[in-house]
Amino acid sequence: MADLELCYTPAAVLAERIRKKQISPVEIVTNALARIDEVNPKLNCFAFVYPEEAIALAKKAEQSVMKGETLGTLHGVPLAIKDLTPTRGKRTTLGSFAFEHNVPTYDATIVTRLTKQAGGIMIGKTTTPEFAYSSYTESPLWGITRNPWNAGRTPGGSSGGSGVAVATGCVPIAEGTDMGGSVRIPAAWCGIVGLKPSLGRIPMDILPSQFDTISHFGPLARTTDDARLFLDAAQGADDRDIMSTVAKLDLSKPLDGNVKGMNFALDIDLSCYYVHPEVEKLVRAAASALQDAGATIEEVELDWPRRFNDMWLELWAVFMSAYFGDRLEKYRDKMDPNVVSLIERGNAMPATHYKRLEIERTEQWNRFRPVIEKYDAFLCPTMAIPAPPVGGDDNDFYADRTDGLYHGTDMTALFNNLAPCPALSVPAGWTEEGLPAALQVVARRGRDDVALRIGRALEIARPWADRRPPI
Repeated sequence: MADLELCYTPAAVLAERIRKKQISPVEIVTNALARIDEVNPKLNCFAFVYPEEAIALAKKAEQSVMKGETLGTLHGVPLAIKDLTPTRGKRTTLGSFAFEHNVPTYDATIVTRLTKQAGGIMIGKTTTPEFAYSSYTESPLWGITRNPWNAGRTPGGSSGGSGVAVATGCVPIAEGTDMGGSVRIPAAWCGIVGLKPSLGRIPMDILPSQFDTISHFGPLARTTDDARLFLDAAQGADDRDIMSTVAKLDLSKPLDGNVKGMNFALDIDLSCYYVHPEVEKLVRAAASALQDAGATIEEVELDWPRRFNDMWLELWAVFMSAYFGDRLEKYRDKMDPNVVSLIERGNAMPATHYKRLEIERTEQWNRFRPVIEKYDAFLCPTMAIPAPPVGGDDNDFYADRTDGLYHGTDMTALFNNLAPCPALSVPAGWTEEGLPAALQVVARRGRDDVALRIGRALEIARPWADRRPPI
């Protein structure tokens, strides 16, 4: 059996203990692999696990420690990479039969930075829905991934495997991608931390286009400090992504969580959402905790219509058709029907209509800009409802209801439309059923450090990292 205390030790603590020769990377990695053996048959969070290679790398990491070599910030710490992100010589299936036997010949920049440069040890690749299209992690190739707090519920997606791996202590940190909330959604429903960094903070070099403006890599972690550590290792410009940022943030030290004198805007429903009463209660309690910590909270009304959500969906349909539509003819019968529908919708969209979406994104920004100029950050729920049952899909929530409100699950994709603004999801508490709810913190352009500092303040006021799922 795995040592759960070791499983739930933060990455920052593990890295420090390794540097001080208090624990061996071999012990940590062996324990992580044992935990995967316990969790994966029940929740299906890993598509691939590399036990022999991981232990060999751990032994090599141990030797570096004993020789007194210079160590990276994640030296010897186990981590997971999403089965969407290219890893040299290892199958990367994107959750699809269309890529079932795909073996990349290169590592994505983020993989290189987390492993070869920072010294982390990739022990496996985590499950994703096909082409990372959904907020449910259910793929034709790998099946259903389940929520660690209730196996009958979804963990969210599309980085659901990474979310489950972190929430259950298989790894302290995991990589995810976020095009419409795919880091923040599983973070919220798995009760952990997830960050969509500012656009370009981490080079996005895995798409056919370097000019995509909704896509991000981001960390999933159990603590805000581990998310900081991940971001510190992964950030920085690289010419493989022409839009990656040049200036780095100073994330070399833990953030203090001081929010005294800061001013936050709060909007529970983003002007159009139905928000579950327990989610609202927990988010308001989280905001009150920040107020008790010295911040000022003011409620605002963004005046965002549901149309801004639909606009993102149209962008997403074209994303799917442009990047994966060439697989449709050969693999249609093996694809998720919702992916097929998205691709066909994207194929049918007139080019002028697609370009006009930029005008609507501008309108959305112009309604948000006065708020983020006035306040240090914007607060709202990450997800409007607790995690729904497995076996459903996002279309279950798109329809209009008689109350005139939008009943979509996520409140995340709207902030991919405003991609330069970082958005952090942190636990706000647990419902009476024992399901997590989350607060979303949106900071000014490029101020990922501010978002993390606010998250840290809430973590100090209402700690969550010691709460573990029942598995």
